[in-house]
Amino acid sequence: VQLQASGGGLVQAGDSLRLSCLASGRTFTFSQYHMGWFRQVHGKEREFVAAITYRGSSTKIAESVKARFTISRDNTKNTVYLQMNNLEPNDTAVYYCVADLAYSDYLEERSSGMDYWGKGTLVTVSS
Repeated sequence: VQLQASGGGLVQAGDSLRLSCLASGRTFTFSQYHMGWFRQVHGKEREFVAAITYRGSSTKIAESVKARFTISRDNTKNTVYLQMNNLEPNDTAVYYCVADLAYSDYLEERSSGMDYWGKGTLVTVSS
């Protein structure tokens, strides 16, 4: 299974970015997985950012970014998105795409609960 994240880069405070994550794999059925994003600052633990149910019917967003970030998915393209608006310097991190096999509609926030991780894409926000 491959989770290929893209869309990161260097932006200024107040700018927007949209991250994409394309999922692939011979035995991977995208529509059976909740998808999400975590982020990590060097030297700190990975932090939950957002998740979306396998059908896209429900989302969960971390309180710290709830007013600025949204998550969406396109099951026809095996892709999940993270729209980040009004970026702040403390949003600087490596952002990881994750997949969690859906047994229910519950969206897990623990990093240990994820089944697959992508390699991450770096977002740097300058002040």
